[in-house]
Amino acid sequence: MKTEEYFIKSEPYYEPIGDEVEVFEAAYKQNLPILLKGPTGCGKSRFMEHMAWRLKRALITVSCHDDLTASDLVGRFLIKGGETVWVDGPLARAVRNGAICYLDEIVEARKDTTVVIHPLADDRRVLPIEKLGELLQATADFCLAISYNPGYQSVLKDLKQSTRQRFVALEFDYPSADLEANIVVKETGIAHKEAVKLVKFAGMTRNLKGNGLEEGASTRLLVHAAKLMSDGITPVTACRSAITQALTDDDEMLAAINELSSSLF
Repeated sequence: MKTEEYFIKSEPYYEPIGDEVEVFEAAYKQNLPILLKGPTGCGKSRFMEHMAWRLKRALITVSCHDDLTASDLVGRFLIKGGETVWVDGPLARAVRNGAICYLDEIVEARKDTTVVIHPLADDRRVLPIEKLGELLQATADFCLAISYNPGYQSVLKDLKQSTRQRFVALEFDYPSADLEANIVVKETGIAHKEAVKLVKFAGMTRNLKGNGLEEGASTRLLVHAAKLMSDGITPVTACRSAITQALTDDDEMLAAINELSSSLF
């Protein structure tokens, strides 16, 4: 199966916050698998799109979930037109075509599913396809990348050491206030002074993490609010709809966060 549809045609906007671009390029050159860790909405997926564009490789993304099976990743036999045919899953498709396979939020997948990636994430760089009796060897162009949010770690949803220690890790976090404001302006076109207020509001919500909130406002949510503002929605309403309501359903916390936005706008 061809992978033309997975190529990114134009450069995705991404502002580096450290040396993540250089480390990723070196890891790719050395055929090392890559682990992205960081909070939700901080730019991990955009970074992967940017790197796929830079490296001119197809990017096949899989959003992991509780029901994701090994067959979903590798492939399965299907009946088409009265015939039984094999259909590659996204992981096998990436290996065959020298693409980048990005498994987003890997800890959401079942533990028995993540074991499938182990032979691809060490010196062997192979994908066993037991149903075909095939041992699929990855080319130098193939890259395996995974991500997870350490803030949601638990006993049941943690990345096993047997998986973690196969990867070169890149840690992501929210950008500095100045850089985050510039990102919001670049993504939405709103006035810089309004972006600065949004970033300040985000900082206030992030300070509430562990004190009523599981997570503070992500850069992604700031962009959502700014897009609403750029279309004529008042800042307070935009913050309430795009940020506050996305963070919590608790009435007292909703009221407290709405007061924070009202104090700024």
